[in-house]
Amino acid sequence: MFSKSRINEPGPKAGAETEQPKASEPVSKPAFDYASSTPKPKPPASVLSSDLTITGNLKTSGDIQVEGTVEGDIRAHLLTIGETATIKGEIVADDVVVNGRVIGRVRGLKVRLTSTARVEGDIIHKTIAIESGAHFEGSVQRQEDPLSLGNPVTPKAAPAPVK
Repeated sequence: MFSKSRINEPGPKAGAETEQPKASEPVSKPAFDYASSTPKPKPPASVLSSDLTITGNLKTSGDIQVEGTVEGDIRAHLLTIGETATIKGEIVADDVVVNGRVIGRVRGLKVRLTSTARVEGDIIHKTIAIESGAHFEGSVQRQEDPLSLGNPVTPKAAPAPVK
């Protein structure tokens, strides 16, 4: 009915070898691996240097820093447009910082035009900051969700043809 447990048995004597698990015996692992629970470090931004010209669209869930020329649309999490950069196309990003030139529409949750920015196009944003000295030609529209793919302007129905 009762059995003697190992807890009550005396431990090994001093100088005696401690029992090591044999190679054929599986070693139990802890239930949680604490090393993998740490968050992965955020990868650095992809940098497009000033001597680089890209014709085509760019899309990433990460960050991009553009110093060169892009002729196409860009979609990213954080987009930084350097002072030497020129973008010809639509920009869609959570966070947009413009130091250079953009020709096209800018859509972002946070849009910031620095004093060296040159933007020719509409800006659709949730929050915007325009520093003194920035050049901007276009319209500014606030939307709660500027990243949605829907057209920001609702088209009106065409008039019925007259017979």
